[in-house]
Amino acid sequence: MPKPVVAIVGRPNVGKSTIFNRIIGERISIVEDMPGVTRDRIYGTGDWLNHTFHLIDTGGIDIGDEPLLVQIRQQAEIAIDEADVIIFVVNGRDGITSADEEIAKLLFRSKKPVVLVVNKIDNFEKRNEAYEFYSLGMGEPIPVSGSHGLGVGDMLDEVVSHFPTIDLEEYDENVICFSLIGRPNVGKSSLVNSILGRERVIVSNIAGTTRDAIDSSFEKEGQEYVIIDTAGMRKRGKVYETTEKYSVLRALRAIERSDVVLVILNAEEGIIEQDKKIAGYAHEAGRALIIVVNKWDAIEKDERTMQQFEAKIRDEFQFISYAPILFVSAHTKQRLNAILPMIQTVAENHALRVKTNVLNDVIMDAIAMNPTPTIKGKRLKINYATQVSVKPPTFVVFVNDPELLHFSYKRFLENRIRDTFGFKGTPIRIIARKKND
Repeated sequence: MPKPVVAIVGRPNVGKSTIFNRIIGERISIVEDMPGVTRDRIYGTGDWLNHTFHLIDTGGIDIGDEPLLVQIRQQAEIAIDEADVIIFVVNGRDGITSADEEIAKLLFRSKKPVVLVVNKIDNFEKRNEAYEFYSLGMGEPIPVSGSHGLGVGDMLDEVVSHFPTIDLEEYDENVICFSLIGRPNVGKSSLVNSILGRERVIVSNIAGTTRDAIDSSFEKEGQEYVIIDTAGMRKRGKVYETTEKYSVLRALRAIERSDVVLVILNAEEGIIEQDKKIAGYAHEAGRALIIVVNKWDAIEKDERTMQQFEAKIRDEFQFISYAPILFVSAHTKQRLNAILPMIQTVAENHALRVKTNVLNDVIMDAIAMNPTPTIKGKRLKINYATQVSVKPPTFVVFVNDPELLHFSYKRFLENRIRDTFGFKGTPIRIIARKKND
């Protein structure tokens, strides 16, 4: 089930990034005592009372050259659109400002659950300073100190109390759920429409989430598929089109509900950092992956162009070297008929189980070819291995000391497993355990 989304909104310099870092437990946002310095990492994962959730620091959503108040309003609108719960941060030292009132009006109209947080109450004898914020009409203000951690537990108690309890549509395990992710203007909607329309398949739309996402279900050659969250991809608007970081959140949502993720690149624009970030989320989530280069018809080519582009992708996406690459055009329909068979192949690999005796034969052959390393006079001894789960295929290797299984030898074992069983398109995980664990 996808994680709930919590967004932190507020005008500049109220301490949004400090609270963000406090919740996720790492210093990710750049925090300085200057308004508007939050640049990147605006997405994190928080945990509280057995709940795990996505967290967005909207201060990092860069709108462009708009005036500050317009930017603040647009950031709040993105949060309202995407979040299940909104943390509205105000500065207890400054009192209520016109920007606070502007945001409060927007949030009030949204009908989304809002937790009003009065930050910079560093001394709880001053908590009475929070009470003037009642007049914003957002319910009881919670006094906190982001920098000292005071009151953060109370804030999170209130946040998780608003999490939705509606379960999403659960699909049969034989159904392949896939999503197309990528930044704006790579042609996701055109590809979705081509996959659905061209095949003359019977398409049924299913309410995919508690929001506005619509999953499209169809069948081709006896295999049932669901395209996840196509409504979200079709959503248009000036703010969204100019906000590349925003597209990451939509991608995260879709990734969590997919078996297979298609990372869509734009052949005309090439590869940018954002593409790698989105692919990284899918890899970390253990999803099967296909890299799809769209708009291949739109670039000048000779006999080496595809080879050079593929080499560039392999160089930039070294962490997903297992992902196959397709060059397509939604416009001319070039190679679109290769997409569904490839999805089926990588989905099968993603769910592939290997017999323990066959796996151990492969591991022992690998050790004979490249003996286990010795670290500080102690040699790694591998006793046996077994596959413990699928989606992604996960293997536990029982050893004398897990510390001795260096990542380079782990990679060697992974490559031998791939050479034998294929596993095209899926990450595989190898976990070292002490034999008597």
